[in-house]
Amino acid sequence: MSTPRIAMILYTVRQEAARDLPGTLKRVRDVGFEYVQWSGMPQMPAEDVRKALDDAGLQAIGGHCDVTAFERDFDREVAFWKTIGTSNVGPGGMMGDCMADLDGWLAGARRLDAVGAQLKAEGMRLFYHNHDHEFTRFAGDDRYKFDILYAETDPTHLYAEIDVAWVYVGGEDPAAYLRNYAGRCPLIHIKDVQGKRQADGSVRFMPVGQGDLDWPAVFQAARDAEVEWLIYEQDTCEGDVFDAARASYEFMKAHA
Repeated sequence: MSTPRIAMILYTVRQEAARDLPGTLKRVRDVGFEYVQWSGMPQMPAEDVRKALDDAGLQAIGGHCDVTAFERDFDREVAFWKTIGTSNVGPGGMMGDCMADLDGWLAGARRLDAVGAQLKAEGMRLFYHNHDHEFTRFAGDDRYKFDILYAETDPTHLYAEIDVAWVYVGGEDPAAYLRNYAGRCPLIHIKDVQGKRQADGSVRFMPVGQGDLDWPAVFQAARDAEVEWLIYEQDTCEGDVFDAARASYEFMKAHA
């Protein structure tokens, strides 16, 4: 059982990066993070992404992608991510035209499986990042949408990028889900929340360790589940995002 390594998804600092990408990447490195997941960043050629990361002393260990881009031009997308330097890619949720009903969801699973099979042949891994809506059900099937997705795909074609906070908001136990998908969730999102969905639908995101999640249980389950990367994410911050990132980094370093 090995100890997972720590990274940060750049979606956390998307607003800052839109104003000043080089400065934002440098500040992420100054917090302590060496590894990042490319997501929510300005659109730019792969060579420029790689240079920006190299200049900041950062290394990409994953990226969020549009699956339909792989369906349109597979070779171009593979070249983009390989140039950046990562073999781990995946969408931030199900394709929009596959969410309305069970048949659509199953069609989406087939599409993800097909792209994942192609990526496997390239030495890459396809992931799916969940939110809380995957912990609801379609009429006619008593399984969660989350579990349908992974039951309907090959474990080597589609991996689970489990977001532990969204599992919690969805009403389930993140540690139990990590163990349920042991060996199939090498990258996970580490995120904390206070409470669940409010009456207005909002969620209060917190620095890691300052919310409601049971972190000793989550971190132990991550080790048991053979997780490789713990990726810090905070969708919104009430204060300075870099202060939140530093608090989260220090908590993860001390407890993960």
